[in-house]
Amino acid sequence: MIRTQIQLTEEQAARLKLVAGERGISMAALIREAVEAAVTGSEQERRWQRARESVGAFSSGRRDIAGDHDRELTEIYSER
Repeated sequence: MIRTQIQLTEEQAARLKLVAGERGISMAALIREAVEAAVTGSEQERRWQRARESVGAFSSGRRDIAGDHDRELTEIYSER
């Protein structure tokens, strides 16, 4: 592991110590969990953002899909 230093306010340090104690883990372990959650959350948000940006980017060539989506889905699923 890589050793690093961070600066916390007194209130942050007190809350961190309290939560770590309640969970029975070290403050360092709790910080590592928080970092992992932040990094993972950022990756997931980037994936969702790319998905949102792709909406409307592709064309099926059909103009009536929105109005006939129930019929289209019924046809698609009945073929399975």
